[in-house]
Order: sequence, then C-alpha cells, then structure tokens
Amino acid sequence: MVTRKTDDEIARMRRAGQLLARLHDHLATLVAPGATTRQLEDAAQAFLADHGGRPSFPGPVAEGSGGVPAALGTSVDDAVVHGLPSQRPLVEGQVLTIDGGIMLDGVHSDAARTHVVGDGSVASAAIQRLLDGTRAALWAGIAACRVGNRVGDISAAVEAVATRHGLGVIADHDGHVLGGHGIGRSLHEDPHVPNRGRPGRGLRLKPGLVLAIEPMLTLGDPDWHVAEDGWTVRTVDGAIAAHEEHTVAVTEAGPVVLTAPPGEGSAAASGT
Repeated sequence: MVTRKTDDEIARMRRAGQLLARLHDHLATLVAPGATTRQLEDAAQAFLADHGGRPSFPGPVAEGSGGVPAALGTSVDDAVVHGLPSQRPLVEGQVLTIDGGIMLDGVHSDAARTHVVGDGSVASAAIQRLLDGTRAALWAGIAACRVGNRVGDISAAVEAVATRHGLGVIADHDGHVLGGHGIGRSLHEDPHVPNRGRPGRGLRLKPGLVLAIEPMLTLGDPDWHVAEDGWTVRTVDGAIAAHEEHTVAVTEAGPVVLTAPPGEGSAAASGT
C-alpha cells in the first residue's frame, strides 16, 4: 500500500536523514587501505548509540526492515548491495559502497555512497566513469520526483543517464528485483522504483510521497546473483558495481532530498 506522509512525518524523516548524512560523512573519513568493513560497522553502531538513532537494517524483511543482519551494507567491487561486515582489509583502489538506514522518532531514512579506497587518483578512467555515471543517474532520478510525474519517469531518467555513460543497469533478474522504494514508518514500502522503465508509466507522484532513489550500475553485464552467504548481491560476470542513494520527499515545490548534507540538494531543485 502506498502511503503519503504528513508534514510532521516528513520533518521527522528529515531529522533522521540529516543524522544519516552525518554518519556517512563520519564513515567516509574511515575508508582507507587496511581498514575493514567490520571496523566501519562497529563505528556505525557506536555513532548511532551516541546519537539516539537505531539501525534500520537488522532483521528479516518480513518485519519491514532492510533484511541485512548489520547496521550497514558494505559492498566491495563486484558486490552490488547487502555486503556483510568482514575482517578482510580494504585495498587501495577498491570500490566500496556503504549503504545505511536510520530509524529515528518512528520513521526511517536510507542512503548509500560509493567510495574509492585510498587516494582518489588511483581510480581508473573506467571506475571514474562508473562513479560519475551513478551519481548523475541518482540526481536525474531525483529531478524526476515531481508532482504529476510517474514512477516510470524516475526509472527512465536513471536508465537514460546510465546508457549515456555506457553502464549496465542492475534491476530485475531471474524473477527478482532490485531498485528504489517507498519509505516511511517502514524502511521498504510501496511503490517499487525500478532503475529501468518507460516514461509516463506507473504510479502518479503526489505531494507527501517519500521515495528512496537508488541507481545500482555496473561496468559490465547487469545480471546478478546472491552469494553463498545468503545476503551479498554480486554481478554474475564479476564486473565492478556502484550504488548511490538518497531519500527524497515529493512536494509541490519540487523534490526535497532528506538525506543530503547541507548544500548538496540544490541539483534536484534545478533539475540537473
């Protein structure tokens, strides 16, 4: 069921989103060669304990959570999403996505950022194209979150940017789907927001709808599978993937990015 949020709920989701932005900023300072994703997980748990938030992810999907048994999804290289904490040290040049959700005052926020481990200058041209394309696809999807548009307009915007960058769009495969979603009192709510689609199709966007927009793109084939750990989603061909995500409120004035750090949300308002 699709639920539109009240002004109070959106205000609370903004507070949760801003706390999540601060968590991502904190974790970004810890991403370095030799660090482990277990250390990032522990840092996230400590940050939330200190700031009164609760991780959205742990627990089974049936309870409305993200279904990942950790506060973070930490996905390295060919891992797309739902990577589990590990003691394996990160290596310079690896691609790491940190995906996290916070529950605060009864509502959720959800956001992901992709990093290159170490000095950014080590990124190859292909990796830089992946990162730039994924971020551009995110903001194109956000710009389409306007009253009167449809979910398909978001999907088509994400897909068009990915195509221009020569990237594979990770979406449905073998009867399973990945993509964005509604969010509010539960982390995952209706509607599903695919990263591929046709404009003018799907649910019409109305004020009060809050969506997690999350392009997942790859340098190779978009087919994916769930690894033997039962959680981590990996590309079938081993190609490197990236994942960027924000929580966005649809308003009469345009999209409002609830998880953006100060100054980052201007691109959505201008439609860029």
